[in-house]
Amino acid sequence: METALLNYSVKGVYDEAMQTGTAPRWAAKQLYDYLQPFSLKDFADLQKNSDNTIAQMGISFTVYSDKGNIDRLWPFDVFPRTIAETEWQTISKGLVQRLKALNLFIEDVYNEQAIFKAGIIPLDVVLSSKDYRPECKGMKLKHGSWACICGSDLVRGDDGKMYVLEDNLRVPSGVSYMLENRAVMKQVMPEVFNDINIMPVDQYPTNLLAMLCSLAADGVTQPEVVVLTPGVYNSAYYEHAYLAHEMGTELVEGSDLVVLDDDCVYMRHIDGLKKVDVIYRRIDDAFIDPEVFNSDSTLGVNGLMRVWRAGNVAIANAPGCGVADDKVVYSFVPDMIRFYLNQEPLVENVPSYLCSVEVDRDYVLAHLAELVVKPANESGGYGLMIGPCACAEEIEAFRQLIIENPRNYIAQPTLNLSTVPTVCEQGVEPRHVDLRPFILQGKHSYVTAGGLTRVALRKGSLVVNSSQGGGSKDTWIVRE
Repeated sequence: METALLNYSVKGVYDEAMQTGTAPRWAAKQLYDYLQPFSLKDFADLQKNSDNTIAQMGISFTVYSDKGNIDRLWPFDVFPRTIAETEWQTISKGLVQRLKALNLFIEDVYNEQAIFKAGIIPLDVVLSSKDYRPECKGMKLKHGSWACICGSDLVRGDDGKMYVLEDNLRVPSGVSYMLENRAVMKQVMPEVFNDINIMPVDQYPTNLLAMLCSLAADGVTQPEVVVLTPGVYNSAYYEHAYLAHEMGTELVEGSDLVVLDDDCVYMRHIDGLKKVDVIYRRIDDAFIDPEVFNSDSTLGVNGLMRVWRAGNVAIANAPGCGVADDKVVYSFVPDMIRFYLNQEPLVENVPSYLCSVEVDRDYVLAHLAELVVKPANESGGYGLMIGPCACAEEIEAFRQLIIENPRNYIAQPTLNLSTVPTVCEQGVEPRHVDLRPFILQGKHSYVTAGGLTRVALRKGSLVVNSSQGGGSKDTWIVRE
């Protein structure tokens, strides 16, 4: 019988599992030995089993479209991605280093502004960011934690090195799917977890709750923590409900909270009003408080910013932290690490061109067909152009967008993202992936063991976002 892995080809790209078609990397060796005898039918059965498990568990996500929101089962590929623990230790330290510098930067933006005075970053970069919130000036936060939860997207290039592609600091999502992916794998391949030393991921909700509790005001020994959601029509509502359930906290909407004359926020509860100490908000800044931001918002809580500024509630992530989520600001993170920490970055950025800088803009406009162009403040894969995949009309459209608003765009080389074996109709084939680990910063720092591996399910595609047709895989950090 011919095995499905026999003809696996990795030519011309770094593959996470295989050095060559038949020689697995160290971290994938035991997995390869287990799966090597599998026929294509065996893989298809395994994939079908995982799909059925996802349906039974009700793991879903929502896609926005012109025809309305569509709920879909979570797209999952059963072939896991493997990374050696020794490599992950360095990456993990680099992510903690990065988030520490980002938090120092955000607090500096709203206070001393030392990094601008030192000439490291132009002040205009921040003042022109749509997520800069002057309402946050003068705020000093406990533990210096503004971006308490960060999802940084990592990619591996042809050289085998991991790079940070971007940082998600506003309301990063996806961690529930990382946890559910592991739960699915334990149901469909339970035996391998006895034979392979895989680092667990299930401590995340415990660490998240501990981090949130650490943000409560001094003297509050048993803080009331809530998860604030926009509601059932939000694409990440599944995750909001999941995390609240796993942490044992209340899931609330804006209408469930009220600010009283004592400048404290209370939750309407069956036993009456309960004072809230920490809010894990999953609502954008613009909607959290109609008294300060969007007056038409029905999602937020009137007066919440007053309560926060008075120190009577902690909000995670803090208002204003999106200023460091701007993709133009991203390009300066290595400089932030050197300035605030006097260290060299442990994980490098992908080289970036700022279209607001004339020499960079000239280069970008001359090489649009080779580059990835991104708007500064979009997420979810929306609004970007991948030059090598774009038609002439799309390239010209982006040329005009850049000329009209250069501050809003950056460009990066089109990386040949690493691949992972993926179960396809015609066999097991390589598909490109990225990785979103989640980093917490409160009293202590914490990094997930791996993260959410996102996979471009279409052959040759570099777009991994689930909202753009991508899928996901379980990520195994393998111990020796």
